[in-house]
Amino acid sequence: MPTIAEILSAELNQKLAHIENVIALLDEGNTVPFIARYRKEHHGAMDDTTLRTLETRLAYLRGLQQRREEVLRSIETQGKLTPELTKAVSAAQTLAEVEDLYRPFKPKRRTRGTVAREKGLEPLAAALFRQDGTAPEALARNYVNPELGVNSIEEALAGASDIIAEDLSDDPAIRKELRSLYHRRGSMACQAADPDTDSVYRLYYDFNTPVSRLLDHQIMAINRGEKEGFLKPAPALPAGVGSAIVCHAALKPRSSSAFVRAAAEDAFDRLIEPSVSREIRAALTERAAAGAIRNFALNLRPLLMQPPVKGFVTMGLDPGYRNGCKVAVVDPTGKVLDTAVVYPTFSERKKQEAIATLSQLMRRHKVRHIAIGNGTASRETEAMTVELLKSFPDAGYAIVSEAGASVYSASELAAEEFPDFDVNLRSAVSIARRLQDPLAELVKIDPKAIGVGQYQHDCPQKELSAALDAVVEDCVNAVGVDLNTASPSLLRRVSGLNGTTAKNIVAYREENGPFTSRAQIKKVPKIGPKAFQQCAGFLRIPESADIFDRTGVHPESYAAAWDLLKYCGYTPKDVPHNLTELDARIEKLGAEKLADACKVGVPTLLDIAKELQKPGRDPRDELPKPVLRKDVLELKDLQKGMILTGTVRNVIDFGAFVDIGVHHDGLVHISQIASRRLNHPSEAVKVGDVVKVMVLDVDEKRHRISLTIKGIPKDA
Repeated sequence: MPTIAEILSAELNQKLAHIENVIALLDEGNTVPFIARYRKEHHGAMDDTTLRTLETRLAYLRGLQQRREEVLRSIETQGKLTPELTKAVSAAQTLAEVEDLYRPFKPKRRTRGTVAREKGLEPLAAALFRQDGTAPEALARNYVNPELGVNSIEEALAGASDIIAEDLSDDPAIRKELRSLYHRRGSMACQAADPDTDSVYRLYYDFNTPVSRLLDHQIMAINRGEKEGFLKPAPALPAGVGSAIVCHAALKPRSSSAFVRAAAEDAFDRLIEPSVSREIRAALTERAAAGAIRNFALNLRPLLMQPPVKGFVTMGLDPGYRNGCKVAVVDPTGKVLDTAVVYPTFSERKKQEAIATLSQLMRRHKVRHIAIGNGTASRETEAMTVELLKSFPDAGYAIVSEAGASVYSASELAAEEFPDFDVNLRSAVSIARRLQDPLAELVKIDPKAIGVGQYQHDCPQKELSAALDAVVEDCVNAVGVDLNTASPSLLRRVSGLNGTTAKNIVAYREENGPFTSRAQIKKVPKIGPKAFQQCAGFLRIPESADIFDRTGVHPESYAAAWDLLKYCGYTPKDVPHNLTELDARIEKLGAEKLADACKVGVPTLLDIAKELQKPGRDPRDELPKPVLRKDVLELKDLQKGMILTGTVRNVIDFGAFVDIGVHHDGLVHISQIASRRLNHPSEAVKVGDVVKVMVLDVDEKRHRISLTIKGIPKDA
């Protein structure tokens, strides 16, 4: 039997030594971001996604091993463990296989088969199953016993049939073969609960597709339609195929026992088909949910990693009708400078008053960017903003997703941050900050509320939360955190920190003033040596006198960093301004020789060099900036063939939704994303991408826009 490390090595196509190193590092309590960034020599520079997959599979395989041991112990206590069974359980590759093998030995509720056994009919069932040519009635005659409740030959045979059917139902080989058959030749049939009732599930009212071709979003839609009472789905096999497999397994060669055949058919119809059908539905749902979680995580990463719009005063507008449009002006660091409420939707006079109020705020605070929430009354607010910006040619606006803003504004966290602000004003602040630094603002919100998933509410919430939290953690640590300005919400996502230590850092900062060195972190309550090791490299102190404290160089590598500079001919006064030739000098001297001299691995050496050349660099700065607009389009303005620039807002199984500035995102179907065939849209586009699209069709009545990315001239 291969070890868990050997299995993971084969699955992930990684060296066994690297897999074993990562397992040891995880068992020592190291986090994935720390391992990914600061232990590259140990794992061959695997990325954080691969390490997360390894961590998840490791937990599954260890759980599988634990379940194998539990099952073997249980069977052994029953005195029924054989060498063959031990070998089969030990070789089982999935939990489903282990449970199939354990099924005959599981304590059962009272069934027709157990009742028959209590009546002493098990020997009769065994004799009948031998199929030696003896007439069933002749065998059954000896088992008629009114005292045990067997009053006739017919009752004896019925009981024996129940025992045979139950034994066949528990046969792991039969169940495994049928499951495989469902996936190869089965179909998912779906009917309407009430054909006369219209619903969003009408597409599935008369639906029949091979199980092998079912798409994840179809599975989730069918499940939700069933839950809401609109659909009646059921997986099915070609007629007679399932019972034929059970009969083939039950009947001995050259046997024509009608009795055993009838028992086998009963086993399939009454016991096996309903059970395996449920298992197939559960397996499909598990697959679809895993896909939905993976898709949500895939979308969340680029959303969190959107480039910040730094260095400008920003105005956030939270649109509304009855309660007006809430306004918040924040400085380049996100500090609130001013707030207001205007009513541009009430009347033309009120709209002009709103423009006058906003103009005053724009001039007073030198506002350069306006962030508009995409919720209720967003269209009217955008039209007002376009009119406003005619007087401010240097300013621009962007539509910002409001997803989760209301959740944040009503949260305990928002109340702590803005105790004197109305809930709606908090939303306006959040919208402004989302444009300035999406990551710092979005970490305050439950990732599930951010709204870039597909059927996320139908997924297992524990697994979904774990996957999304991992993405947030990876993004925060990839960017790094300013120790002197970060909120507790941001700090708690740093490797090695949690909610308590994050609050302790802020409390220490407020009591003792800004941190001046990373070493000070050790003075914060509840941050011990292990926590410091895990978090220190991800925390930046831009004001520190020590240049390395401003970078992603880990404190454990400070000595190596100084050695590198020395061997490359630099002095302390050259740092950080005159290191442009560092890469060339490393190449000339030889990276491996320098790494040996500095007592680090080559990957660590190169990472140190990269950090020293761009201290405090933000990986998001290299990405395309958000599209800032000055005019507004409406649905009626769109014409077939029109080419526009848009931003990808969501990527799902069958396409991508793109914001082209008309308040209704257009859909680029998967077939219109690239000239080559895609298995999933995420192979070509991701959330936050700025793309050129062409209008294929506009349905004004249903507010649907069809777009394409293919065939657009490069100079368009």
